[in-house]
Amino acid sequence: MPSLVPSLVPSAAASPAAMRSWTTDAVAPRQRLDYWVDAICEGFLEMSATRAAEQPFESRLDSVAWGPVSVNRVRGSAQHVYRTRSAIARANAHYLYLLCKADSAWTAAQEDTGARLLPGDLVLVDSRQRYEFHFPRCADTVSLQLHPDWLATWLPDAGSLLGRRIDGQSGWGAALGAFARQLTPEMAVAPPLPCALLVDQLGALLALAAGNAAAPASRGTRSADALRARIVEAVRARHAEPGLTASEVADGLGVSPRTLHRCLAAGASSFAQLLLGARMEVAQRLLSDPRFDRLSIAEIGRRVGLGDPSHFIRLCRTRLGSTPGRLRRRS
Repeated sequence: MPSLVPSLVPSAAASPAAMRSWTTDAVAPRQRLDYWVDAICEGFLEMSATRAAEQPFESRLDSVAWGPVSVNRVRGSAQHVYRTRSAIARANAHYLYLLCKADSAWTAAQEDTGARLLPGDLVLVDSRQRYEFHFPRCADTVSLQLHPDWLATWLPDAGSLLGRRIDGQSGWGAALGAFARQLTPEMAVAPPLPCALLVDQLGALLALAAGNAAAPASRGTRSADALRARIVEAVRARHAEPGLTASEVADGLGVSPRTLHRCLAAGASSFAQLLLGARMEVAQRLLSDPRFDRLSIAEIGRRVGLGDPSHFIRLCRTRLGSTPGRLRRRS
């Protein structure tokens, strides 16, 4: 299956988001576990944590908010984490969390449903139900905080997935895991594409990994093929619009963003791939045509919807194999 993960090259043109960080390095060793419990309660929601090994304890949490999704990364010592019924009773906030750990096996449970997770697997939990995580070696984990209203647009029946292992080794689960692991706080501060586009990509991959890929005009039917062709045509026609999003294209076609993403994913593609592909195809054509030599590199970038010259140059290197200046000299 072709990868649906766009190249996450940082862009200085993206609107910066603030990163919040907590680290046990800020306190004395004997105070670190208590500090960490306070940190996860402040950064996530009320939970408790205990050591999982007799060793010096250290942990760090970095978090960046992206509207309906917050990108969080935990790094630290082996530990057990619990969300208890009493903590739930005191809570007002409601979120779901998608967790992915790439370096070692761990276990998670939501109420009476438990799962042993291999490196790369994912699990979804709901903050309004009791859960627990057991990290026997280390706690290094990506944790994506999802607003329930946003998630409901992609997973109408998210409850059936709670606490269950999402296979990160094959199929759509592998694509979801690969994408989630790239959603680091550092990338979230300076995203390569509009946050809304990346958030939509996350939702589409999550829906597919959950086995809910069936949607109107999302299979290999004539209507699906026709819709896919309309999407491709619309993206090519509008590629020069800065910050173009899947929602804007979907509105123009009279379909929902969810239908658009699923239609593309059923054809082993994604909106991010399609948009970048259209932009770089036109950029390559402009750079190779002597009639456009009078245009600066920055102007060519602007003409394909990429307003930041340094970002445009990086994309040329990664997508076209060379810098714009060298591509122009080859023509």
